[in-house]
Amino acid sequence: MEHMSLSFPAPTASGDDASKARAAAVICGVVASGNLEVLVEAGDDPAFCDIVVNTSAEGFGDIWRAVLRDFAARHAVGGLTLSINDVGATPAVVSLRLDQAFESFRSAS
Repeated sequence: MEHMSLSFPAPTASGDDASKARAAAVICGVVASGNLEVLVEAGDDPAFCDIVVNTSAEGFGDIWRAVLRDFAARHAVGGLTLSINDVGATPAVVSLRLDQAFESFRSAS
């Protein structure tokens, strides 16, 4: 089992989206063979996105950092904390699940 804690500078959502984003936490996915779950919740620092990854696939830290850096660059995730539990998902699945979790979090009321 590998554990990583990462933090990426990221912009925050503006206007109504910012206050709405603080309203709830969401979880997307399920931990199963070749899959992962992502928990998105409000974080402490609006200028950063903090991400904790627990994965059964050891030795892929560089790939995880690349996928997560890309995600943070594509979305206004500042002020959020993501917790990821993984059981060998591919980078494409990770990226899709992150997008799904972020969109679900943004739309939570």
